[in-house]
Amino acid sequence: MTERQAPQARQKDRPWLMRTYAGHSTAEASNELYRRNLAKGQTGLSVAFDLPTQTGYDADHILARGEVGRVGVPVSHLGDMRRLFQDLPLDQMNTSMTINATAMWLLALYQVVAEEQGVDITRLQGTTQNDIVKEYLSRGTHVFPPGPSLRLTTDMIAYTVSHIPKWNPINICSYHLQEAGATPVQEIAYAMSTAMAVLDAVRDSGQVPEERMGDVVARISFFVNAGVRFVEEMCKMRAFGRIWDQVTRERYGIENPKQRRFRYGVQVNSLGLTEAQPENNVQRIVLEMLAVTLSKDARARAVQLPAWNEALGLPRPWDQQWSLRIQQVLAHESDLLEYEDIFAGSHVIEEKVSALVDDSFAEMARIEEMGGAMAAVESGYLKAQLVASHAERRARIESGEEKIIGVNIFETTEPNPLTADLDTAIQTVDPAVENRVIEALGTWRDTRYQPPFNHPRPCKALEKLKEAAKGPDNLMEATLECARAGVTTGEWAGALREVFGEYRAPTGVSSAPVAVPAEAGSAMAGVRARVDATARDLGVGKLRFLVGKPGLDGHSNGAEQIAVRARDAGFEVVYQGIRLTPEQIVDAALAEDVHAVGLSILSGSHAQLVPDVLDRLREAGAHDIPVIAGGIIPGADAELLKSAGVAAVFTPKDFDITGIIGRIVDEIRTANKLDPLEVPA
Repeated sequence: MTERQAPQARQKDRPWLMRTYAGHSTAEASNELYRRNLAKGQTGLSVAFDLPTQTGYDADHILARGEVGRVGVPVSHLGDMRRLFQDLPLDQMNTSMTINATAMWLLALYQVVAEEQGVDITRLQGTTQNDIVKEYLSRGTHVFPPGPSLRLTTDMIAYTVSHIPKWNPINICSYHLQEAGATPVQEIAYAMSTAMAVLDAVRDSGQVPEERMGDVVARISFFVNAGVRFVEEMCKMRAFGRIWDQVTRERYGIENPKQRRFRYGVQVNSLGLTEAQPENNVQRIVLEMLAVTLSKDARARAVQLPAWNEALGLPRPWDQQWSLRIQQVLAHESDLLEYEDIFAGSHVIEEKVSALVDDSFAEMARIEEMGGAMAAVESGYLKAQLVASHAERRARIESGEEKIIGVNIFETTEPNPLTADLDTAIQTVDPAVENRVIEALGTWRDTRYQPPFNHPRPCKALEKLKEAAKGPDNLMEATLECARAGVTTGEWAGALREVFGEYRAPTGVSSAPVAVPAEAGSAMAGVRARVDATARDLGVGKLRFLVGKPGLDGHSNGAEQIAVRARDAGFEVVYQGIRLTPEQIVDAALAEDVHAVGLSILSGSHAQLVPDVLDRLREAGAHDIPVIAGGIIPGADAELLKSAGVAAVFTPKDFDITGIIGRIVDEIRTANKLDPLEVPA
């Protein structure tokens, strides 16, 4: 018998870029974290900025209270950006920056730091997220109205194509759409409609010659979400690529197939991570990663994974390392990268992809009929659709139709050693950091035009920026001049606020359909009866409930779902959207004569902002208005809030929204010294 000849080994594909979304406290602390992560084998940087930086405020602004350095790194000026990338050669980095409304400003700071390093800026590689549409719909860090926001994006794209040709100036971001409840069809259709609005604006601006539109399309990247239904998610990615190829060829006439390639990075789903039995999040993350890596023809170019404990609080460096190692095991130990696309020829996959393509094109056509993505934002259509989809998902979980292990099925568990000491199971940010950042900011303002910095006085640069904003000029050059002059983030955004104004996006709450009807015998019917009975006992037509989001946290999904369910239970709901000061919330509570206040915060600023609301209500004599808090709130913090006077605290493990509304009714009765009420369902 002759010995079988071993098949010739196929050259392995290169792994995707491996990133960890990171940044906190200060530029110095984040720089140290980046260098440690790169030493562990991370191949790209992914910078998380704090909420004041994302929304164009300096650390000492009233709205920045409690938010400085919480969910990312504060970057207030060129000095901060220098320290953030100290000893990191930017011509060798591939840097992703999750920044949107202030993307132009952060790119300008990055470019100037690169110039100071002696780097040829044409060699810079990376991505600025810069997708403002999804901020209006889901994440809430928008600043300016849609028109001026689109102009900032357009100007950045035109500038980078000519000056930083390897940079991705926009990352069309469907990730947060899924977090806000989007179905796969909505995720595809809304992201594609956004991309079309951006490309139309660049084409129509006259800043890029028609023959260079292929270069623009080639630098458009996408940032997507991958949920635990990994077969459907993989099909979604194939559908994305097929639609993008058709749109860029037919709508924009791009003939080069390399320029039409769908280029995307991914962070797998955080919406599905649970506080209950959080160890289950590890297998969820692995399955979700497979959705964007198994299929070679639809494989992500960059992947970043959340950590198992993100539903509990800020992950520690060890938790981030665990997520990085998950990627490395798949890429370097398995045989995944040795094969062509393993789904090629599957009729099951093809049928699912075709259905997603057809349904997505139909939804894109509806948006086009409305005037495009920007018009659909301003009309409230897109937001209302997402709120409705999310409400339907929550209802499926509560009914048990959609099963979540450890939440609504298989809830019994052994004691968890990973969370035995919850205070050490997550990263905490020293509250004193905020004061140190504010103090350093004051020093910068006082000394920026003195040695050793010798920046020119910032007022001239800011006046030039405002003049450019009033006219048709590209805003990038004026922004670069501001960066070189030592202007701060708040000063740059403040100058543009003077010209462009600010924008409060539609909430989608009032137009969302009923998700959980009050059918006879249902839990909702029982809660509605208790709401009506309590209103009668208080001698009012309806109970009034204010839902408020203090601070800069724009993740409004939870607040919206509470507001919609309270409305369906018979409350008159007061919900004014995101980004409110404690003063504004208390003023609204008094003006509307509400019976309860619900505060939603996911950024970690609850420890400072919630007690502030309580104090102001007491000062106003409103002792009978119970305050309920919800968000990612560690157990120790929850106890502190309760001792400060908060009536109840709800976290992601409390998935029964109808039950939460019932608890709010109980707290109203207790605060008004009414007897406990049991109304048969």
